[in-house]
Amino acid sequence: MKQARARSLQWILVRRLILLQAAMLVFFIVLFITALSVANPQLMVDNEAAVAAITGAIDRDKDGKLIVSDTKELADFRTEYPYVWYIIRDQSGQSLRIGSVPADYDRDLGDLLRAVDHANIGFAGKEEGREMRPEAYVQKVDTKAGPVQIVTSTLHSRAEADGFIINVTATVDMARNPDGSANWARVLPGIVVGLAIFLVPIIVVMGVTTLVTTPAVVRRSLAGLVGTANEAARIDVSTRAIQLPVENVPQEIVPLVHAFNQALARLAQGFDRHNRFLTDAAHELRTPIAILRTRAELLKEEPQSLRLRQDIERLSHLAQQLLDHQLVDRPANHRQAVDLAELAGRVAADFAPLAIEAGYDLAFEPPHGKVEVEANVLQIEQALANIIRNAIEHGGGHGTITVAVDAAGGLEVRDEGPGIPAEEHRNVFEPFYRLHPLSRGAGLGLNLARQIAQLHGGSIAIVNGSWKGAHVRIELPPLRAAA
Repeated sequence: MKQARARSLQWILVRRLILLQAAMLVFFIVLFITALSVANPQLMVDNEAAVAAITGAIDRDKDGKLIVSDTKELADFRTEYPYVWYIIRDQSGQSLRIGSVPADYDRDLGDLLRAVDHANIGFAGKEEGREMRPEAYVQKVDTKAGPVQIVTSTLHSRAEADGFIINVTATVDMARNPDGSANWARVLPGIVVGLAIFLVPIIVVMGVTTLVTTPAVVRRSLAGLVGTANEAARIDVSTRAIQLPVENVPQEIVPLVHAFNQALARLAQGFDRHNRFLTDAAHELRTPIAILRTRAELLKEEPQSLRLRQDIERLSHLAQQLLDHQLVDRPANHRQAVDLAELAGRVAADFAPLAIEAGYDLAFEPPHGKVEVEANVLQIEQALANIIRNAIEHGGGHGTITVAVDAAGGLEVRDEGPGIPAEEHRNVFEPFYRLHPLSRGAGLGLNLARQIAQLHGGSIAIVNGSWKGAHVRIELPPLRAAA
């Protein structure tokens, strides 16, 4: 079954933030449009406000002539805009001018301009004085004097403006039916397209910004968690009591780290209890085994007594190997710079009588110079001793057992026996695995050697080749190789 791919928190946040921002933007625009439709506000700039103030003051005298009454609203507007001017025309052509009307506006506006309901009038260009003409506003309104057209501006010249003026004009018109009602079948697609033109660039900019900033923010926020994960990756059997730091971990992940630390503590306690049990059991076995060996040595030399002594030796060897396994679990701070050649030569010399008694020749091949490694001497000696003992046990009882050291930090033990089949090269390092079930070994020697090699940052393997016998090689990281 294919394992599901883990989802990236970073990209989940990016997608959800983009969707959230887009949804919020659409929501606020819809809310704004709804509020405008309900409130129906009248937004006016200065010139439109002038029309509103003038409209309420227009009237006719008893002779029917246009007049402008001095209303409070108009008086207040004049106080705020002292340069205001306006032209009032009715449908009969009668007109009224108030204020200093610029020359460009004091003329016939033409049939088209008289027919429009409202418009902005402005001048631009390079002609002399034209850029100084202010913008004016023209609008048809209903007054007490009847329908009239008002042309007005709060400025006589742009030179009278305070700094600068911003005019914002928004005109919304829509297709209508002959009866004047809105033609929504044609209006709605236009509204959708208009909103898309307005919203899509904003959403794209917000999305790109989120896409760029969110990964950096997430990486920075999770930097402490990454450090804690790296600490967790370095935990092994020799550092099982370590506790992961929580100082820089996000608050939401702290409970998970605490739970992991508690699990590590429980595992360490259980592992220690298990080791103590094995150590105590091995120690307890040594006394009865010693008693058995003493009593067996008092027996007559017979085939059964010889077989009994061999079984006792095997049992004693198993108990010793159980104790040796506890050596691997000791702290790794008892290391020192060791000459691998000197160490291997000493162990080979110790095993020479045992190898010769078993029918072998034992050779030692030192390197050219010192090969120094940082190691626990007792552990490396134990690993090499187990491999040599294994070669004596399974080397066929003839030939030469060679112990070799090279400048790369390699320790090799070679025999000329039947060897180890290639398909068994990995299995022989498993605990209690024996290539020959009836052999005297307990199946712990090579497993212990592998644990010691890994504990020192090295490795152990069965070397493949066309030679006869088994070649077992330990590689340890050398400090230096002296010529």
